[in-house]
Amino acid sequence: MTIEHLGYIAATLTTVSFLPQVIKTVKTRDTSGISLYMYVFFILGLILWFIYGLKIKSMPIILANLFTGLMAMIILFYKLIELKNARSGQ
Repeated sequence: MTIEHLGYIAATLTTVSFLPQVIKTVKTRDTSGISLYMYVFFILGLILWFIYGLKIKSMPIILANLFTGLMAMIILFYKLIELKNARSGQ
């Protein structure tokens, strides 16, 4: 096993770990237990990791942060909808 293979395995496991939360959030539309600021900072960190991966040409880092970022943005989207609805009294 090469170091690149290890990177792909790690990237797959950390990315797939987000799926249960995304599925639950999409199904229930409940984000009351999710921190807005945590997801904002997390996505910013993922963007920086993605850029870093591009700079060093590391596909495991690029792919993991791209897909994890997309899933985190789905959750953030639902969180923002929940906050908007709470403010408007819905």
